[in-house]
Amino acid sequence: MFLTRFRVNTARAGARRLLSSPQLLHGAVMASFAEPPSSVPAAAAGSVPRVLWRIDHNSRSEVLLHLVGPQRPDLTHLVEQAGWPTTGGWQTFDYGAFLAAISAGSTFAFRLTANPVHSIRRKPDEPTKRTAHLTQRHQAAWLLDQQQRSGFAVVEKAPDRRLLTEGDEHELVVHRQQAVSFGKNDRVQAGRHRVTLVTATYDGRLRVTDPDALRRTLTAGLGRAKAYGCGLMTLAPVRG
Repeated sequence: MFLTRFRVNTARAGARRLLSSPQLLHGAVMASFAEPPSSVPAAAAGSVPRVLWRIDHNSRSEVLLHLVGPQRPDLTHLVEQAGWPTTGGWQTFDYGAFLAAISAGSTFAFRLTANPVHSIRRKPDEPTKRTAHLTQRHQAAWLLDQQQRSGFAVVEKAPDRRLLTEGDEHELVVHRQQAVSFGKNDRVQAGRHRVTLVTATYDGRLRVTDPDALRRTLTAGLGRAKAYGCGLMTLAPVRG
């Protein structure tokens, strides 16, 4: 597995076009591989490594593309279209050693952009319908519901550090909630072929409870809409 980081030059028209459409950015990411990653059977889609990516808007001038996949990518085309062709580039790291070193009880800072959804049924005789969580409280609850099966526990705050009597029990911040609408395959005809996603970004601290399950989460993704920049969780050591 490889982890790649690429800084986007937001002053370029090509970069702004890619950032406006997860469909286009997905195509650019997949074009980074000389050999297309093997297709994943639907039954195993949540358990095997796949190509995952995420855009981090750290500031107006710092926008980063993070990419994880089983092959080493070549982002030359992205540098030419959305980077700094003469001075920029990308960094790729061997992710395997980091993944292998994950152990139960370890604590990490994490970031995740996800598509938090749930299934509802308005009438008993109706089929369920997938619906996005729209409030920060429900989006946070969605992530907490994923903890056990995903191999981690979000760290709980000590009672004297909680700013609210309810909803501030964990070291977790939900931000950059947005609804993204774009034309699938870059074609929109009378409102058809259009995809709308609600996404949220999560920052916090977690404790490893099941290393193997967490490794699957980090390499296979968490939640839905993985092709559109959701599901990639990254970890960083906690200092101090």
